[in-house]
Amino acid sequence: LQMIPDKAPGEDVLHASGDLKKEAHVPSFEKYKELYIRSVESPEEFWGDVAKDFFWKTKYTGKFLDYNFDVTKGEIFVKCMEGATTNICYNVLDRNIYERKLGDKVAFYWEGNEPGDEKTVAYRELLQQVCKFANVLKSQGVKKGDRVSIYMPMVVELVVAMLACARIGAVHSIVFAGFSAESLCERIIDSQCCILITADGFYRGDKLINLKLIADEALQKCRDKSFTVEKCIMLKHLTKEDEVPWNPEVDLCWHSLIGGASEECEPVWCDSEDPLFILYTSGSTGKPKGVLHTVSGYMLYTAATFKMVFDYHSDDVYWCTADIGWITGHSYITYGPLANGATSVLFEGLPTYPDVIWCLLYKRTSLKILGTVGEPINPEAWQWYYSVVGEKRCPVVDTFWQTETGGHVMTPLPAATPMKPGSATFPFFGVVPAILNESGEELEGPSEGYLVFKQPWPGVMRTVYGNHERFETTYFKKFPGFYVTGDGCRRDKDGYYWITGRIDDMLNVSGHLLSTAEVESALVEHEAVAEAAVVGRPHPVKGESLYCFVTLNDGINYNQKLEGELKKQVREKIGAIATPDYIQNAPSLPKTRSGKIMRRVLRKIACNERDLGDVSTLADSSVIEQLFDNRCCTAV
Repeated sequence: LQMIPDKAPGEDVLHASGDLKKEAHVPSFEKYKELYIRSVESPEEFWGDVAKDFFWKTKYTGKFLDYNFDVTKGEIFVKCMEGATTNICYNVLDRNIYERKLGDKVAFYWEGNEPGDEKTVAYRELLQQVCKFANVLKSQGVKKGDRVSIYMPMVVELVVAMLACARIGAVHSIVFAGFSAESLCERIIDSQCCILITADGFYRGDKLINLKLIADEALQKCRDKSFTVEKCIMLKHLTKEDEVPWNPEVDLCWHSLIGGASEECEPVWCDSEDPLFILYTSGSTGKPKGVLHTVSGYMLYTAATFKMVFDYHSDDVYWCTADIGWITGHSYITYGPLANGATSVLFEGLPTYPDVIWCLLYKRTSLKILGTVGEPINPEAWQWYYSVVGEKRCPVVDTFWQTETGGHVMTPLPAATPMKPGSATFPFFGVVPAILNESGEELEGPSEGYLVFKQPWPGVMRTVYGNHERFETTYFKKFPGFYVTGDGCRRDKDGYYWITGRIDDMLNVSGHLLSTAEVESALVEHEAVAEAAVVGRPHPVKGESLYCFVTLNDGINYNQKLEGELKKQVREKIGAIATPDYIQNAPSLPKTRSGKIMRRVLRKIACNERDLGDVSTLADSSVIEQLFDNRCCTAV
């Protein structure tokens, strides 16, 4: 608690407008500090107030929040409101309709890939569709605890499918609709799904994705590996496409099934710690991890973070541009907004289609809050976002969190937190961060090291599905007693936290802990460099060496003179210890579809290791061979 300053600094920061502060849920830094202390010292009281907004069939019987983060003291576990029973679908739909009288309120404005392809769905209609599809699932033998794989585009029916699973206590496992057949197969088998829900296809921009073909290939791959999915329900989404591959022994038509289904479906009451969903995230070994989230804690946390981080009010219209195939879409398109009775935009297309700058051509005077996730945003991008998109009016909530955390864990609050461009600022309620050195010692004051958390919050993951040992090894064995985020962090003199990149990218060079993000920032300050990524490569003397990939601006040629300038720039910006050992010209960098640089792959390239593990999230696989061909000749 001493790490949160009594007052936020008044210098070198940006403040929200007075108008925003007047009606904000958390209107000042002093109020944030007051609530934060309460959330940490009295979590039962703080989260109990949040829980009052929801329906509970039965009350919890044990501790409100019980846990063990220390592997030396036994099995790692987190339990929230154990013994209570509820249903998250009931809470985000029925409760809003019957208790809050929001049946006619718009839940989603759906915007298709093509301009003019749109529809509006109110809460009452959404509930009817969810109940009908829940009955469809039950008619196919799906029951509480079964896993259901969903492989669909960004359509309303995707939300319907996931909420229908939640209504009957089934566990949804959504696979991003850009993944390959092999990736879908791997996730279906790992989670032992009993049924697959998909669509015929969709357009991403001007590119047609034949989803059903990929789904069929995935199911065949499953059979080849002695795992059979008996049924595949297909949504007819592309009305212009008449021919879809069809296997009558396996395939079922969404529209035919739902047409005769009842609009009444009683929710299945679930225990707080019953599983809600599995979502796969890349692992350090390359094999995806099935992150498991449970009902009550996730519901409370996504509801609270959505409300306070975006300062949501009942007349707001909210748009999250993520895909529901990622955790951002789970938490901040579906569950968080619906738990607050919000009206959201559900967008199927790409922000770059049909016009690459369409989002800047329209009036932005209605914007109130801007958010960002993913790679830590650099100050220059932050300033552009704030100044151009937000017209210097809108606070930027630059959130840090993970699939594993369930929701935002480090974030500004729009009216309460003076903003420092590029900083994740302070922890959300209930989250207690610490910075450790290589020896696991907690650092105080301004410092840099490994970002860990001391205690759980309701929405943290509970396990890796089917592999609790991997869960403990990945997140708790490096520093017993702490949840290890896998990210490095810097805390400045004002107590603000700055995410510096993955722990794997915190390099120990001759005993010095270096942030690769810091080296990357120094490289991109050179006028010739458009983008940079830095990874570690083993070194026989120093332990690790710096291997840098640089993408140059158009028209710039890579040569020894430029390489010398870049090394000098890093040396001058950070110190001689940070001088790059290798700099490789990289016309492109390997990135996921969500724009994250795949540094795990870059480390393999730096070491000339061809076994890359899982690269299913890679947006352009042709980049890989090019980078192997261009490796530094001395890096053998």
